[in-house]
Amino acid sequence: MDNNNSASGNDLREVKQLGMWASIASLSYVFWLVGGMELVERLSYYGVKTTASLYAQAPASEGGLGISLGDYGIIMFWFAITQTFVPVFTGGISDRVGYKETIFASTVIKIAAYLVMAFFPSFWGFLIGAMLLAGGTGIFKPGIQGTLVLSTNRNNTSMAWGLFYQIVNIGGFLGPIVAAYMRQLSWENVFFTCAAIISLNFVLLLAYKEPGKEARLARAKQVKSGEVKQEVLWKDALRELKKPIVIYYMLVFSGFWFLFNSLFDVLPIHIKEWVDTSVIVSSIFGGETPSAFWRSVLAMDFAGTKILPEGMININAALIMTCCFLVAGLTAKFRVTTAMLAGCLLSIFAFILIGSYHAAWIMAFAIAMFSFGEMMISPKKNEFMGNIAPEGKKAMYLGFVMLPQGIGWGLEGYFGPKLYEWYASKELFSRELLVERGMSVANMEKIPHGEVFTTLVSYTGDTPQALTQYLYETHNIGMAWYIIAAIGSISAVGIYVYGKWLLTLQRQQA
Repeated sequence: MDNNNSASGNDLREVKQLGMWASIASLSYVFWLVGGMELVERLSYYGVKTTASLYAQAPASEGGLGISLGDYGIIMFWFAITQTFVPVFTGGISDRVGYKETIFASTVIKIAAYLVMAFFPSFWGFLIGAMLLAGGTGIFKPGIQGTLVLSTNRNNTSMAWGLFYQIVNIGGFLGPIVAAYMRQLSWENVFFTCAAIISLNFVLLLAYKEPGKEARLARAKQVKSGEVKQEVLWKDALRELKKPIVIYYMLVFSGFWFLFNSLFDVLPIHIKEWVDTSVIVSSIFGGETPSAFWRSVLAMDFAGTKILPEGMININAALIMTCCFLVAGLTAKFRVTTAMLAGCLLSIFAFILIGSYHAAWIMAFAIAMFSFGEMMISPKKNEFMGNIAPEGKKAMYLGFVMLPQGIGWGLEGYFGPKLYEWYASKELFSRELLVERGMSVANMEKIPHGEVFTTLVSYTGDTPQALTQYLYETHNIGMAWYIIAAIGSISAVGIYVYGKWLLTLQRQQA
């Protein structure tokens, strides 16, 4: 099959975009409604996602799971695989059954997921809850994104996706703040609150009207009467998946999603164990105790002495929800693959910084750098797939967007925590140091997960700060992050080659 035929049915032409304000003014009410629904969904989702690693590591005596990072990696692997491969098929179902129906079903499943996590605080309970949450998210995404594609056009799509990404990150920003507060009360409160939040989408569904519904129903009528022959869904999806333009996309972007998900799955543990965020608090507030407002917005501990890991990661969502439309306006002037390559490179440099330093302000800068890289690449993936998708297969192609994320996140979900455990685990290093300082191996092994470092502090009599600095200096903590950055670098090379190949195809279609 030659390159030209391989893209049959896919429109690869890049269309001139409207200006920023003209694009915003052209967006319909349906666009804003699905933006609100995604905001609600992300608020509840990131309430759990950002704190999942902390919940896994928290000792059972404090309401956490008290499991190893290896066990946590198993949960993340199945979570990633379920969430990212389900849309490959549910996207096509959404195109045929209807977006409103699949959004409703996904909301019911996600409520069940949070309740399972709340009522069954164990490895298996969290694993089953995570897979339900992943499945519900996989059903939810294609319907929302398919609606967005049908409610926009090729002239405003760049700004639409950037603005949509910005809106939903308001939810991504608020979710960790809510979770940080609730988990300091009790972990189960996080899950009950997320279940209540996602149920708000039932209200928004009352105002939802599916764009293109008449055309979908007319086609369904033609299929039923035999006037139009409709291919079996899995065969239709497989035929589209076999196109080189989709296969190459899937392979090229897998490395970036390994990089991306490490920020949320592993970095919170790294910040908790190695970064003294009280430095940022003292720099901003001096000797003053922050007000209740700032303690909430910055996701600080109740005493206002430090920023919790959720608060540091929230720099990502804060920048996206305030700056994404500006980045979208800037990148609209460039080819999609060029913008995505630049975003990937920024993200790689951010991870090198994370591995090289553990100073709190440098960590904040690295997260900010990563965030601008994400803004250049993540909305563009949806814009790209939505634009090249054949008519009647928009949600299906937006489901395909999840394939490289499935490969990258699946591998990261399993290996990311393991890499961290091998090269940077404070828990593991503390166990080794306890033995070095005279504790018997038998007694060391009796210490529950999550309580090893505090035991080391009481056993040695040294301060937590001194022990942390000693462990950091005597181990190559940054190696895990350098390996992750190297994987992202392979993806960057792939994006560059993929962009050149697409340019050739575009010239053939012109």
